[in-house]
Amino acid sequence: MSMAIGLHTLSAVLWLGGMFFAHQVLRPVVVDLLDPPIRLQLWLGVFRRFFRWVWLAVTVLLGSGLWIIEFNLGGIVGSPMHVHYMLGAGLIMMGIFAYVYIVPYRALSNAVAEKNWSAGGAALAKIRRLVGINTIIGILVVVIATAGKYYGLPALFSL
Repeated sequence: MSMAIGLHTLSAVLWLGGMFFAHQVLRPVVVDLLDPPIRLQLWLGVFRRFFRWVWLAVTVLLGSGLWIIEFNLGGIVGSPMHVHYMLGAGLIMMGIFAYVYIVPYRALSNAVAEKNWSAGGAALAKIRRLVGINTIIGILVVVIATAGKYYGLPALFSL
């Protein structure tokens, strides 16, 4: 159990921390210092490396989370309500990430290869918005995960 919780927490920190850093720290500096062609090439390289880690984090988060639910909480039906919220939000975040990877990241990669800087800028803008949304959801998940049992969250549905 300690291994599952440790891996779960580490994966969440890696993913959320990376998104927060990229969105709130790196992006403003890159916008101020680099012209669009260099900026887009830099982001493509950053995403190429970061997304590998995110795929690993998503896999470990889902696997460890389901393990914790099944073997520590007695299954989803017996899980506290904050776990339901956390799982739902995590699945939404994973869906957003999969979309980012399949659609705008691929468009960014193609645009950079073709030196189509305006298309690359449009793809990067989509990624930025979606990473911003995922960062906000991720912060809420951290609050729910750490303090959710104290909030008395209402049931999403009756079983």
